[in-house]
Amino acid sequence: MQPVVRALEILRAIAHHGDGMTIGDIHSTLGIPLGSAHRLLAVLTEQEFVTRSPINRRYFLGPAARQLTEQNNRLTSTLTAPHPAVVAAAAESGETVFLSELVGSQVVCISLIESKHPLRLFVRIGQEMPLHAAASARALLADLDTGTARALLADRPLTSFTSDTPATPDAVIEHLAVVRARGYDVCDDELDRGVWAVAAPIRTSIGTTCASLTLAAAADRMRDPVARAGAIHLVLTTAARLSAELGYISRFPSSPSVPQMDQPDKPRPNRPASEEDHDPR
Repeated sequence: MQPVVRALEILRAIAHHGDGMTIGDIHSTLGIPLGSAHRLLAVLTEQEFVTRSPINRRYFLGPAARQLTEQNNRLTSTLTAPHPAVVAAAAESGETVFLSELVGSQVVCISLIESKHPLRLFVRIGQEMPLHAAASARALLADLDTGTARALLADRPLTSFTSDTPATPDAVIEHLAVVRARGYDVCDDELDRGVWAVAAPIRTSIGTTCASLTLAAAADRMRDPVARAGAIHLVLTTAARLSAELGYISRFPSSPSVPQMDQPDKPRPNRPASEEDHDPR
């Protein structure tokens, strides 16, 4: 097994050196004898996991290694059609459930099942979600490093949809720390009055977030803390199932306990129910 372990160590080391590594670098960095390193690199080169520059004789990741990464990044295509887990979550909750993905600098809805309630929450496939105000978007931003997230936020106006909308990059960045800590995001009257949503990340086999799963509902149906906790639990377990199907091995139990409410309800004036469509982003 030692040759396999050493070969993987070499690949990992080369991956962290964008300017390549010489055989001497590999020997000094990993402590692998020069003869062993030479034999392993010969096999890795033959199988195209590494390539060697004829100019400077440095080794770089080869097309086979990059192909594995590119194929893994395309795994999200399996989620574009309504997945049985998404269908099941929508059927169990009776609410709108949808998937979103970061495409370039935009978060867009890629798949959804709409609510069957008379008060329908409007979202469509291809719809862009506000990065700063939507739980579906913030669940994705939370996986990015702070610099990248801040750059995305600075590239567009942060519209104050309601008085509760976080309207500055600093406010959003601070909120993303909360999202990372608890593993999901809640949007409560921040994008549209009378709309409550919870979103959780979906991860690939290498641990990167590829999409978010969101359940959105009329806030009036989510006044009860038990109802909210149940919705959060449903989103977390469904996101965990989708992640597992993409090969992600969670460090958390497969059936997490029902989470506690993250904050008490904010007082709001009573409003009569209406048939007006709302945007649950």
